[in-house]
Amino acid sequence: MKIGLVLSGGGARGVAHLGVIKALQEMGIGFDQIAGTSAGAIVGALLAQGYSPDESLKLIESSSFVRHLRPTWNRMGLLRLDPIVDLYRKYIPHDSFEGLQIPLHVVAVDLNSGEQVVFEKGELVRPVLASCCLPGIFEPFMINKRQYVDGGVLNNLPVDVIEHKVDCLIGSHCNVLGPRKPITSMRGVIERSLVLAVQSKTKDRFARCSVLIEPPQLAQYTTTDISKARDLFRVGYQYTKSIAADIEKRLQTPPIEIV
Repeated sequence: MKIGLVLSGGGARGVAHLGVIKALQEMGIGFDQIAGTSAGAIVGALLAQGYSPDESLKLIESSSFVRHLRPTWNRMGLLRLDPIVDLYRKYIPHDSFEGLQIPLHVVAVDLNSGEQVVFEKGELVRPVLASCCLPGIFEPFMINKRQYVDGGVLNNLPVDVIEHKVDCLIGSHCNVLGPRKPITSMRGVIERSLVLAVQSKTKDRFARCSVLIEPPQLAQYTTTDISKARDLFRVGYQYTKSIAADIEKRLQTPPIEIV
């Protein structure tokens, strides 16, 4: 049975994907195809390269991601992702989809055509970063003279990209809604509004997963809580372990209802 793994965007909360994956691997579950958007694209690339979840967590914690970001002055975004390219090439030196151990499919949005684009061949690192390019925060990412932004704008859980390639789909969704304390900052308003907009477009994809893993505790974290990476990892791991029996049951009889 071929199993596909679909990883959502969600900013720092994407670290929870690593905990989910670790628990799934301990259950003996492997993956034949991976599709990811934004943070899910980064996690998917590390997994497809062969890094373990624990190794990936250490890379994320030690990469000083924020330190490598540079301000942009052309008013298309506050920060640029271009300086991160060389950083990620240290971890994936071949920089190609073909060099990965597991087939990976990365979703970004062509800002000019307004269409979803799936990257799955050729250069790897730049498409992965294009998939993370949140509008308004990051300057659109240029690839072959085209401007790309975060894949979550149109497809934050890209089940459609690999559902025809596998027998079962496991979706890991970290863009979780839930009760929050009153919002008191402009950043908080913008972040919450983006989460709401993305979530409304994602719900119809949930039922297309054989298993959907969506730790409710993630609602208590923000998309910028990268300093809490270990806590996010633990949330994903412990929640997945708590529903392990249900996951195994559902994988045996797809298609099934949402976890």
